Amino acid sequence: MPPVWAVWSRAQNLAAMKMAAGMEGPEININSCPLTDLLSGGRHDKVHNMMNTKNLIAIDTHSHYNTGSEFDTKTDATYSADLNFLRKTSQNAKIGPIFASTFSSVLNRREVVSENHQNFLAAQKYPWLYQWVVVEPDNDESFAQAGEMLKNKKCVGIKIHSVCHNYSIKAHGEKIFSFAAENQAIVLMHPPSYSDKSELEDLLPFANAYSTMTLIIAHLGSVEQVEVVKRAAHGNVYLDTSGNASTKNQVIEYAVSEIGSEKILFGTDTYAVGFQRGRIEYAMISARDKQNILRYNALKLFKDKLPADGE
Repeated sequence: MPPVWAVWSRAQNLAAMKMAAGMEGPEININSCPLTDLLSGGRHDKVHNMMNTKNLIAIDTHSHYNTGSEFDTKTDATYSADLNFLRKTSQNAKIGPIFASTFSSVLNRREVVSENHQNFLAAQKYPWLYQWVVVEPDNDESFAQAGEMLKNKKCVGIKIHSVCHNYSIKAHGEKIFSFAAENQAIVLMHPPSYSDKSELEDLLPFANAYSTMTLIIAHLGSVEQVEVVKRAAHGNVYLDTSGNASTKNQVIEYAVSEIGSEKILFGTDTYAVGFQRGRIEYAMISARDKQNILRYNALKLFKDKLPADGE
């Protein structure tokens, strides 16, 4: 099997040739763009600009922020979870819409309902902010609240965190995913485990039973996560790139080679957004794959929530 870089190199060369020939992307007629022109630089800049994703406005599908709760995540001079700061750093990295839940709502199960309310109000105030509404299996009020908030254009779906809320997906998945299916909702979940295959496999029966809900497994970082996407009968399972697991030096490339870029979404999880975007920008994948991950997959998946231009 050839190394990833070799496959990528061939794919990039083929993509460039196709783009130059007008076979994909903005049309360029090969007859008016001979190879000699490309090699001499005559049309090279145009082809390069089409393949360049650095000016693409990305969509951050996974973030959090502090609200002033006693259960906020810890911050200091080296790390901020302030919403205005996150907006500024996102703008600096050419990231537009941000989909977020509050830190307190995922770190402490007692705060879910009140924090959902705060997040809902913030999403109505800021055009660039969208809400993940958090549900907790033992809190029926959070489900009733979610049912109402999901009707709003600024609420993109349901967020669950079985690790911090201390429950098992196997025991409580039926309540969560049947509710999501009833509301035709997208569910973003923190992975139950990176190493325990059985916990990830617990997701498959629910994904396969409820085709009208979509599941996003956060923090792409393992072969097992990729396998869940491959084995989902209805194609309704995705991954996101948020968090430090994407620092594995071949994880993005591996996932794209196995499931395609169309099943991968961009996220930051409040880690340095420039780093998170850079992991995709400099991944050994095609320009089209980068565009899919950074922006176009989210536009397609959340088409009922985002404006047509995705801004």
